[in-house]
Amino acid sequence: MPKRKQDGPVASDGGFAIKDCALAAIATGRHAQNLKELRDEIETIDPACLLYHFWAGLLRPIFDDPRFNNGFARWVFQSLHNQPLAERLSVIDPTDFDTPDGLRRELVDVIEEELDRSEVLPWTSREQQFFFIRSQIVVFSTNRTIHDPSELPDAVATMTASSIFYHFIDARRRTPNGVDDFSTWLTDLQDVKYAQLCTRLAGVDPYFKTLLEIREELLEVFNEYLPA
Repeated sequence: MPKRKQDGPVASDGGFAIKDCALAAIATGRHAQNLKELRDEIETIDPACLLYHFWAGLLRPIFDDPRFNNGFARWVFQSLHNQPLAERLSVIDPTDFDTPDGLRRELVDVIEEELDRSEVLPWTSREQQFFFIRSQIVVFSTNRTIHDPSELPDAVATMTASSIFYHFIDARRRTPNGVDDFSTWLTDLQDVKYAQLCTRLAGVDPYFKTLLEIREELLEVFNEYLPA
């Protein structure tokens, strides 16, 4: 997915422009009824599909088995009834990969290993097939800008969950260095005293947490490094 600096957090006056977002789901018309078809489709799908099927659950609550926290793993478990493979897919962390193609390759490799060892290729009904959905981020201005890093703890404490998603998760696909918006802004200030804070932010893995849990962890970090 292309990374677009113009979508970053830095306002025209150099402050941090707080934004909010919604995740729109767009049908692609592509689908799969068995594991081979799933593998073949993953090899060529739009990277925005990977974004949706790995991250949409954070913004669009899903009341399925919480052990399977991405759409591929849930479908393999529920429709193909292959729990071991579902568990292998579920532990794939998209933040471990610098590019969507790296994540794509990992998914394909795991599925191909299963295809190589399986003698039978289970099929689902048309009603249970996997439908590939593409995501589109819709961004909103909150008309709020902060101008000093010391304001970050209070700002984060009042951010919506979707604002946390935009600035801490979605930022990784659009910033030049693949980091969160907070780190981008702090780095742009060119003050070495924020270097350790940026390192600490880089250590926060957002994938296996809820957005509210991520917000609480960010608050702990900002309160530690930016005390009142």
